[in-house]
Amino acid sequence: MEILKVEHLCKTYGSGDARVDALKNVSFTLQKGEFAAVVGESGSGKSTLLNCIGGLDDPTSGKVYLDGKDLFAMKENQRTIFRRQNMGFVFQSFQLVAELNVEQNIIFPLLLDYKKPDQHRVDEILEVLGLTERRRHLPGQLSGGQQQRVAIGRALITRSSLILADEPTGNLDSRNSQDVLDLLTKASRRYQQTILMITHNENLTESVDRVLRVSDGVLRDLGGARL
Repeated sequence: MEILKVEHLCKTYGSGDARVDALKNVSFTLQKGEFAAVVGESGSGKSTLLNCIGGLDDPTSGKVYLDGKDLFAMKENQRTIFRRQNMGFVFQSFQLVAELNVEQNIIFPLLLDYKKPDQHRVDEILEVLGLTERRRHLPGQLSGGQQQRVAIGRALITRSSLILADEPTGNLDSRNSQDVLDLLTKASRRYQQTILMITHNENLTESVDRVLRVSDGVLRDLGGARL
């Protein structure tokens, strides 16, 4: 089942001599439960791609469909709500709310939509992430790896169709990086959530389903290749 469809996506910054084509006619699809990694050098366009797919940045041209819905046919406020309900984000810098404990950070997206959390699902996610004993801790009381686990839990709780992970291991050591990758893999397998991960660390592509490489704004699908 196709979840994400990107069609002829282009993103241009500036004009004339200052023109930069960050994305050049990018097209690809992802299926339900698929875990794909986007690799490329710094400045290659991979983060721009993620931001456009997530509706955080408007493309110059092209289409992004999530579960059949045209993201950029929506008004901005509609897109914001749709994004919150259908996408989960995992950032390199965690972006947790410092005043909220682990459990509160995880359920925060639900509270924004005035939804009552399913306590069984909350408990299950805490167990999967190994955070049950830390559920009342504040972010400042956690290690970097534990904070990233909380961010993953926040992306899982809404049962979002698509999880976008932007360099999720960038601030972690090798052991915690592997733990985070294992958790994302488990999420795609256990909860059938589609994951698109941006990474510069090509060693982290061994367990994903597909590898996409971006170079100078051009995307090449390497399929199930392992780098």
